[in-house]
Amino acid sequence: MATNWGSLLQDKQQLEELARQAVDRALAEGVLLRTSQEPTSSEVVSYAPFTLFPSLVPSALLEQAYAVQMDFNLLVDAVSQNAAFLEQTLSSTIKQDDFTARLFDIHKQVLKEGIAQTVFLGLNRSDYMFQRSADGSPALKQIEINTISASFGGLASRTPAVHRALVLLIAQEKERNIFDQRAIENELLARNIHVIRRTFEDISEKGSLDQDRRLFVDGQEIAVVYFRDGYMPRQYSLQNWEARLLLERSHAAKCPDIATQLAGTKKVQQELSRPGMLEMLLPGQPEAVARLRATFAGLYSLDVGEEGDQAIAEALAAPSRFVLKPQREGGGNNLYGEEMVQALKQLKDSEERASYILMEKIEPEPFENCLLRPGSPARVVQCISELGIFGVYVRQEKTLVMNKHVGHLLRTKAIEHADGGVAAGVAVLDNPYPV
Repeated sequence: MATNWGSLLQDKQQLEELARQAVDRALAEGVLLRTSQEPTSSEVVSYAPFTLFPSLVPSALLEQAYAVQMDFNLLVDAVSQNAAFLEQTLSSTIKQDDFTARLFDIHKQVLKEGIAQTVFLGLNRSDYMFQRSADGSPALKQIEINTISASFGGLASRTPAVHRALVLLIAQEKERNIFDQRAIENELLARNIHVIRRTFEDISEKGSLDQDRRLFVDGQEIAVVYFRDGYMPRQYSLQNWEARLLLERSHAAKCPDIATQLAGTKKVQQELSRPGMLEMLLPGQPEAVARLRATFAGLYSLDVGEEGDQAIAEALAAPSRFVLKPQREGGGNNLYGEEMVQALKQLKDSEERASYILMEKIEPEPFENCLLRPGSPARVVQCISELGIFGVYVRQEKTLVMNKHVGHLLRTKAIEHADGGVAAGVAVLDNPYPV
């Protein structure tokens, strides 16, 4: 996809001047990150890496991504409410993946005790790339859907408040991406909704439930729990798991609740691509099913058996066509090329392979842009982009009272990087230029 900035990209002197102006503007606008050297302090900050120019995005695909987001919201909500589907889908995964198993244990315990929560809040981000077809035309294909801690909504767009109450934000102690979160906090505060930031450790020490399972932290009743932590195994100690269980048992609305986090796993994504699954979860909605299915790339189970054996054989025969994905969030976990081949050879005779899925590798058309990073000179490189659409929904018991899309996030990286996002130091923030 050719850009409109060709002449500027070739003029080094003008490029450097534009880069200086752009960095000053980013700092003035608050597009910031804490530094890796001081991740707990805001006294020394730097700009979040970004592209000097907006990247061209086919307007039809941008519209398609927005149009399907409310369908994905409905799908995630339907999966989170279907305990039998979650248990069947994740049965092989939880035997081999301890992190998913611990999440599922909490889910089962909450179901056994009875769900106290009556208001359910989802804030999702569905991520896509633009697959280059054989005739050169682009197609929108989903990479994944993020159902917990969907970040950069504060820096890339604004998130509307849901209702007036005290919000508990579960944060990491060392959080470089603090300004993304502050943007959301400030929007809530402008609507007279106050936010308190606490860690899992804080909840373990100072959180409690009353007889009606209302949640209190430091003596204050909490209406909404917003997770910006708890999506990777290393973020949980035994104390943190106990804190998560306490939060899940409470009446407070969780964003997300444990079932919705499980609905965002790679294994669920893979199972949803099977024929008939969407129709089962979204009965009587053929148009929504068609919109969803149009975004699916090829997804393949690695469960022990003939189907998984065939998927492994195909990936070993043509490794450039596939990506190996574990049940992990946070970026930098996927395996490609020779790394994938070696992993599959080790896994093929092991039941551990059930904790992974295979996905068709999406091949976007590269383009040129200038990536700006703190401490690095402006440089023009071949890039690819990843488009994320944010969606929000609210359900009161069984009644859906809100379902909408609420903005987008475009991240761009040099083509030599196979995996990783902005927080991982690979991609940079971008803006779509519809064409």
